[in-house]
Amino acid sequence: MITFEPLWETLKRKNISQYTLIKEYGVSTGTLDALRKNRSITMNTLNDLCNMLSCDISDIIRFIPDQK
Repeated sequence: MITFEPLWETLKRKNISQYTLIKEYGVSTGTLDALRKNRSITMNTLNDLCNMLSCDISDIIRFIPDQK
């Protein structure tokens, strides 16, 4: 499973709100909804987030192996 929990921690650490992502960085509300619900996003969106936040991919996503 891929989770975006690190993104919320990164935003908090950098003092950036979801509102700021929308208004100042141009992130769509649909993208934010997908992130909140751990749904799929494109690699391009992931790249854009890394560039916007000047962070590494591990600051945005975390992989958790599925339980069998």
